[in-house]
Amino acid sequence: MKTPFDLSGHMYILVTLACTVYGQMVLKWQVGMAGPMPDASGDKVVFLLRQLLNPWIISGFVSAFLASMAWMAAMTRFDLNYAYPFMSLAFVIVMIISAVALHEPLPMSRIAGTGLVIAGLLLITR
Repeated sequence: MKTPFDLSGHMYILVTLACTVYGQMVLKWQVGMAGPMPDASGDKVVFLLRQLLNPWIISGFVSAFLASMAWMAAMTRFDLNYAYPFMSLAFVIVMIISAVALHEPLPMSRIAGTGLVIAGLLLITR
C-alpha cells in the first residue's frame, strides 16, 4: 500500500464520492418528479419499472457502477480503514445539495450531526 498522501489514490476516492452523490441526487430528483408510489402492488411494480427506463435513472445506475470501479482502484492504493471514512463525505455533500437544489429542510440538528461527522473524519484520517 502507498502512503496516505498518494494524490492519484485520493482522486479515485474523489471520483467514487462524485459518482455516488450524482447517482443519489439523480434518483431522488427523478423519483420525486414521478410522484408518490401507488398503493396497489401491481401499480408499484409498473411505477418502478417505468423509473428503470428513465434515462436519468439509468445514468444514476451507470454512475453507481463507475463509483464501484473507482472504489476498486482506490482499494489498490489504501487500506480500507483509511479510505472508507471518506465515504462519510457523501452524506455531507448529499445533505448540502439536497438542501440547495431540492429545497429539502436542513434543521440545526442535521447541521450539528454533520459537523460531528466531519470532526470524526478529521480524527480518523490523522
